[in-house]
Amino acid sequence: MTTEVFTPNDVNVTMTPTAVKHVRKQLDKRPEAKGIRLAIRKSGCSGFKYETQWVEESTSEDRIFAIDGVDVYVKQEHLPLVNGIEIDFVTEGVNSLFRFRNPNATAECGCGESFTVT
Repeated sequence: MTTEVFTPNDVNVTMTPTAVKHVRKQLDKRPEAKGIRLAIRKSGCSGFKYETQWVEESTSEDRIFAIDGVDVYVKQEHLPLVNGIEIDFVTEGVNSLFRFRNPNATAECGCGESFTVT
């Protein structure tokens, strides 16, 4: 039996051009912000929930992904849960929101607010 060894340098996070454009526009309004944080917290009916926050200061626990001029901050402990994720920004009717395509998610709740990883 082989065990896959995970290292933080193997992690990949991407953003669609629409998401990059949206984040750049928001960062222009927040000169104190260095980038956006993608965080995971336990929540919802499926186990985990995505959160985004503006980053003013990085920490020693952050891995920074530079994507087309946008810095995406992810804490080391969240890297296994977001490896391969694509961040999109979509408009549905009058609502606009981030949409996360995570290949590690094995299930999502019906409302789309939380996900499960096995």
